[in-house]
Amino acid sequence: MSFNAVQALTDKGHDLDHATEAQLSVIATLSEAEVAVLNSIKDRIEGEVTAHVEGVATGVIIW
Repeated sequence: MSFNAVQALTDKGHDLDHATEAQLSVIATLSEAEVAVLNSIKDRIEGEVTAHVEGVATGVIIW
């Protein structure tokens, strides 16, 4: 079975629903190592980074 970068990213929770066909075709060329890096970054952001809200009325999020 060959590696499917798009599936590997969506399985990990990356939202690719709004990606264009052109973007998906580029994403599909990512290697397993590149996908692992993206997944690692996602895990760290979700686990370690807390968003700060500036101006409750505006709802602007600054990372």
